[in-house]
Amino acid sequence: MESQVLSWTSQDPRESSLFTTHWGVLYRFTTENTVGRMVTTLHRAIRQGREDRVAKLEWASNGGLGRAVIGRQIVPMADLVRPDGGFGSRTFNGPDGYPYQWSPSPDSQDLLLKDQRGNVIAFYRPTPVRRFNVGEVYGEMHFVTGAGAGTVLHPPLMDMVCVTALLYRLVSMYNL
Repeated sequence: MESQVLSWTSQDPRESSLFTTHWGVLYRFTTENTVGRMVTTLHRAIRQGREDRVAKLEWASNGGLGRAVIGRQIVPMADLVRPDGGFGSRTFNGPDGYPYQWSPSPDSQDLLLKDQRGNVIAFYRPTPVRRFNVGEVYGEMHFVTGAGAGTVLHPPLMDMVCVTALLYRLVSMYNL
């Protein structure tokens, strides 16, 4: 299974970067806490020294799930990590309208993202901590290159995968 691998810095994904050693930082999550209101913003590099805002995650006042602004769409964060009955599984509807499911791998520590046909299109793999100039890496985000007719590597699906991976990791870490 061939994949595009992005290293993911920081144990707290709300303040992290996804990068390759070849291209540099492709995605960057930053979080601001202003007057008790916490907002995480996802930026995507579009060329050297230039990035676009992809999404804004506005957390609830108690630190729980609030709402997500992805492009022009506003959705409750809970809709992006809906429990679906399987152990640790969470679903969301992608920008193409199809359902996608995050779930733990039965035989590794990987978190798998499957499309509506059950094909793995991406996965997050925890790794031993490694130090890079961008920061300490705690995991890798793998985008399966041939999956979903190759659309997983293109916005807006790749953006949605990054947002939902962050939310899935936080829901798992903090039992939200």
